[in-house]
Amino acid sequence: METATEAFVAHRDLLFTIAYEMLGSAADAEDVLQETWLRWVGVDLDTIQNQRAYLVQITTRQALTRLRTLRRRKESYVGPWLPEPLLTAPDVADDVELADSVSMAMLLVLETLKPTERAVFVLREVFDLEYDEIAGAVDKSPAAVRQIAHRARAHVAARRPLGVVSAAETRGAFDAFQRAIETGDLQSLLDLLAPDVVFLGDGGGIKQAALTPVVGAGSVAHVLGRIAATASLQQAQVNGYPALMLRLDGEIDTVMAVRIDNGHITGLYVVRNPEKLSHMRRETTLRR
Repeated sequence: METATEAFVAHRDLLFTIAYEMLGSAADAEDVLQETWLRWVGVDLDTIQNQRAYLVQITTRQALTRLRTLRRRKESYVGPWLPEPLLTAPDVADDVELADSVSMAMLLVLETLKPTERAVFVLREVFDLEYDEIAGAVDKSPAAVRQIAHRARAHVAARRPLGVVSAAETRGAFDAFQRAIETGDLQSLLDLLAPDVVFLGDGGGIKQAALTPVVGAGSVAHVLGRIAATASLQQAQVNGYPALMLRLDGEIDTVMAVRIDNGHITGLYVVRNPEKLSHMRRETTLRR
């Protein structure tokens, strides 16, 4: 049991990130890790040549099963669906490619892939696993995995944001964005927002949120003005990039992730669904 525990703990961060990138939900990723652990402790470790590969295989299969269930639930979701925000450490932001892979913008692109395509893309493009290793995880031949990877790569390339964004490069624009919201400086907001900026709000039918995307600097600035008047703002590192947490009576009410390209805000991803904020609330409490 001790050896099994050591191996699981050694690879836990990798397994969690794989599950999260496949599911877009920290809570579901934690459930997948629990299911992985339950299966892992029943394995005869003497028969396992590569413990990391075997753990990735279990995690991927469990995540695929859960992903197919989640896709059915999303069909009846009220308003835009956004990934569950994930509080990330500074070292994630330092790894620009990893930060981009867990960003809200990229996770929304991954939502457009079929389950197996998503698994293959994450394992190959994000974690650089070999085709043979991926084949065992998704129950396909290596040749089939190569074809799926090629198809998924082309699909993502046609839909992903224009480029990888460095958190350091966006810091100045992000700080200016927060000041503009806090002071109600409409002109500064308009100067920071790209003309075709998109605002997505996820209330899940529980909290008030726009039921359709809000597009355009003027319309988005108007929405931001209403939000800022009701809460205090706190910076956080969410999904690899700077974000704002809005607190009401000390509790996280809203998480606003920001996409900045060339000094202008091109995307705002605003999560208000309380069910998607429970993990953030626990994490921020633990880190205080």
